[in-house]
Amino acid sequence: PEVINGRTHKATVVDLSPWVEYEFRVVASNGVGIGEPSRPSALLRTKAAVPVVAPTHIGGGGGSRSELVITWEPVSEELQNGEGFGYIVMFRPLGSTTWTKAVVASVESSKYVYRNESITPLSPFEVKVGVYNNEGEGTLSSISIIYSGEDEPQMAPAGASALSVSAAAVEVSWLPIPWNRHTGRVLGYEVRGW
Repeated sequence: PEVINGRTHKATVVDLSPWVEYEFRVVASNGVGIGEPSRPSALLRTKAAVPVVAPTHIGGGGGSRSELVITWEPVSEELQNGEGFGYIVMFRPLGSTTWTKAVVASVESSKYVYRNESITPLSPFEVKVGVYNNEGEGTLSSISIIYSGEDEPQMAPAGASALSVSAAAVEVSWLPIPWNRHTGRVLGYEVRGW
């Protein structure tokens, strides 16, 4: 802080964060040194302002068929800049010009799930997440590409065969299911016997 002339009895403190409680102390100094600080002032909250920090780590994907799952890192309380804080989620299919907008009013939220039967499995979406409070809408994140949920595999593995390897074990083999644009990658198989 700047040193204030000894005949001045007030100062303006700048570069404070909006909607944060502060308390202040004053310290007198001279050529000999610095004295004890005053008792703290009463708590004073700065005025609210439009939030300027957008959520980070925009991600998501997965989920069930016909779902678009969007996640983000929540904005910390000291950066919310006022009451009525929430998130604005905007998304559109890749190549579209029209954005869909949703409001998430919970401060603690870090996820939004959009459900619509018309969503094709594994479709890419452009997504951005912004913030707002009672003062207005703030900054939006940069665009991230997120894929809608996958569908269950539509075909069974082919070429299943079994080979007895001991009195208590059988080796089962099959041809893998190829990757499909609409159902996605196969994460595992289940072997059933009877």
